[in-house]
Amino acid sequence: MKAVVMAGGEGTRLRPLTSNQPKPMVPIVGKPCMEHIVELLKEHGFDDIVVTLAFMPQAIRSYFGDGEAQGVRIQYSVEESPAGTAGSVKLAEDVLDEPFLVISGDALCDIDLGALVRFHEEKEAAVTIGLKSVDNPLEFGIVVTDEDGRVERFLEKPSWAQVFTDTINTGIYAINPDVLQHVPTDRPHDFSKELFPLLLEMGRPLYGFVADGYWQDIGNLEQYRQANFDALDERVRLNITGVRLRGNVWIGEGVDLDDLDALEGPAFVGNYSRVAPQASVGPYSVLGTSVVLREHARTARSVVDAATYIGRSALVEGAVIGRMCDIRSHARLHEGVAVGDQSTIGEQSVVMPGVRIYPFKEVESGAQVDRNLIWESRAASTIFRRDGVSGLINVDLTPETALRFGMALGTVLERGARVVTSREAPPSCRLLRRAVLAGINATGVHVADLRVMPAAVNRHLLKTEDYAAGVHVRARAADPAIVEVHIFEPPGVQASSSFVKEVEKHYSRQDFRRAAWNQVGEIFFPARASESYAQDLLRSLDADAIRERHFRIVVDYCFSAASLILPVVLGSLEVETIASHAYVSERNLAPATANLQESLGYAKRLVAAVGADLGVVLDQAGERIYLIDEQAHEVAVEQELLLFLTLLASDGKRGKLAFPITVTSLVDKLVAGTQLEVERTPASLAALTRAAAADGVLFAGSVGGGFVFPDFLPAYDGATSLCKLLELLAPVRRPLSELVAQLPASTVVHRQVRCPWARKGAVMRILTERVKEMKGRKLDVLDGIKVHERRGWAHVLPDPDEPIVHVYAEGETPADAGRLEEEFLALVEEIVAGAEDEALA
Repeated sequence: MKAVVMAGGEGTRLRPLTSNQPKPMVPIVGKPCMEHIVELLKEHGFDDIVVTLAFMPQAIRSYFGDGEAQGVRIQYSVEESPAGTAGSVKLAEDVLDEPFLVISGDALCDIDLGALVRFHEEKEAAVTIGLKSVDNPLEFGIVVTDEDGRVERFLEKPSWAQVFTDTINTGIYAINPDVLQHVPTDRPHDFSKELFPLLLEMGRPLYGFVADGYWQDIGNLEQYRQANFDALDERVRLNITGVRLRGNVWIGEGVDLDDLDALEGPAFVGNYSRVAPQASVGPYSVLGTSVVLREHARTARSVVDAATYIGRSALVEGAVIGRMCDIRSHARLHEGVAVGDQSTIGEQSVVMPGVRIYPFKEVESGAQVDRNLIWESRAASTIFRRDGVSGLINVDLTPETALRFGMALGTVLERGARVVTSREAPPSCRLLRRAVLAGINATGVHVADLRVMPAAVNRHLLKTEDYAAGVHVRARAADPAIVEVHIFEPPGVQASSSFVKEVEKHYSRQDFRRAAWNQVGEIFFPARASESYAQDLLRSLDADAIRERHFRIVVDYCFSAASLILPVVLGSLEVETIASHAYVSERNLAPATANLQESLGYAKRLVAAVGADLGVVLDQAGERIYLIDEQAHEVAVEQELLLFLTLLASDGKRGKLAFPITVTSLVDKLVAGTQLEVERTPASLAALTRAAAADGVLFAGSVGGGFVFPDFLPAYDGATSLCKLLELLAPVRRPLSELVAQLPASTVVHRQVRCPWARKGAVMRILTERVKEMKGRKLDVLDGIKVHERRGWAHVLPDPDEPIVHVYAEGETPADAGRLEEEFLALVEEIVAGAEDEALA
């Protein structure tokens, strides 16, 4: 008798194991499930086999070939389009000219197939269905038979009220070939749902054979793991390769094992695997061919496929790991985790219970993965960044994660506190802001919702009213698919790292405060928030001086929410304004950087056309300004900062100036001999705004168009920056181009070096040691490592959010700056390479 092995299953519930291989090829104790079925067929005398294929047929063909290695003869039949279980067998009808056996290639069993065939022949049945008694028949098709075994009724996936028997259809059939004439060829057709009920209605003799032995459908990951464990416990009779030791432990050929006591049975270790000293293979571990366990690594209750590397002190418990995965040192994979082929799990990362990671993904070092990783290429170590959280909308940042973030933030605050929220116009910002708002309310914290409004208005409320925190949701300038949620603290400064880490702690642990039904936070909408902002801004200016100057300017709002408030201020200052892109649009889906370039070009043309004194372009967040002089030439962002500084110095201002440590040393030279004092801050917005909020600080700023005037608001604010510029220009009475032409040119250069997260500490340590050995060089460790010498300075700064290291340099001449940059760039690259080599040793 011939046998037909149905091997067309895609196995969607087994993903990620079946994302890039067909379901019959998933391994059971070192062999594809289908190979165990082929061995069972051969054992019972079926050596002429037809295999029906559909999903990724070449994977099965290339493994089994013509069947010679298994001692059988195999032919293949491939579905060009879905044909159903009966339809797929119908395609092989030409070679099925006598009674034949049908069996699934993805259900593990050791049933006596010969007994089923003898029963079929004795009953002279048209079809005999292999049946099996199970504890829970709800997920299977039930077959009801009489005392003689003749089928009386079929019922697909019944409810408990319909369970009249516990015998289910195993998908193993003995079939007479004439039955196939009832299978149509123009549409998919199924054995149990269509063909068998039809034959029963026709009165054809259908019988059910209740089989002894083991049968397990490998329909999901839990069933897959259990099938492997049952094989180790010998609940199913399989031909397991390798040498059997005590306690149901199997060792394959060429295994490198230091100590047999490192193996706790039952366990299977495949050919050429390597278990390092102090590593341990716990009970119910199944390791495929060429798996490597490094020192102190441990597996237990897990199935690990071929060529996977498990690093030092990594722990894999209750997980399923695909082929050629790279699990780095100290990683933790918990119960129910499934990792697809060729994925990388970074050092010290944690994959939480039940998470699925699809093939070819990367989990960054130190990441805590608590949701499935399907579409994105990698899982970041955290969605938290220096200033809040960020990520791809509905990939990294979903409504669920935004809700958790809101609950974490609310938990940090006192019950009954008030938070002010605002957002940019895109629908993605609205989606996440609503989720954050709901999370905050769930902890008993109240929310003042400004809806679409510049972040500056949010910050202004934090400064002037009794709010505990602010949240602003915006799209990233370079990519509108990435949404950022920023956190502010009174008096409108960026949230401190300690505050953000406290929120992150509650987010990670999910230990949220949950308000009772009568303590849920409220939502209210502050009246006249933008008017209050505008009035306070006007009070901080020398309005009369600006009015007397009779400015004519071009303002391009770049679709920012600043267009909701700045026209009111400029109108009160009697500034003649030609505006463009002065509206907020939810349908503007272009990256803000593209909008900015378009706006700059548009503003240049307008400045030339109307003879404006200057042009100003705001970024889409309304926080930064970019200047165009009266000759329609763009002012470089490095020159903008020096322009503000020169105007402040010439105006006789007195006080402190705050600049990040990476800003040009020209700021120190420009204020020499004035009443202004320069103070350096770490290179972060939070550090800069906090320094700006201190007493006596007159101005703060950085390269890139962001400026802070703390007498009004200790934060970047494009509207304030423009108004303060007009105030400083009012008494000067000189063209902007002339002022810019007299400014010195900065020689600061900046490059980046890729550096693994786990190596940043080593890079900084080794670099510090080397710099200390250099003579004539002064070391500054305010933020990163800054080295001063006679030619200028170089600064090495690890990025807090990306696996890169920044290298800045400034020299007396551009050539000096270039040489300093190249010198320290090469030094960092050398240390990164050396650190990586050390890690691989």
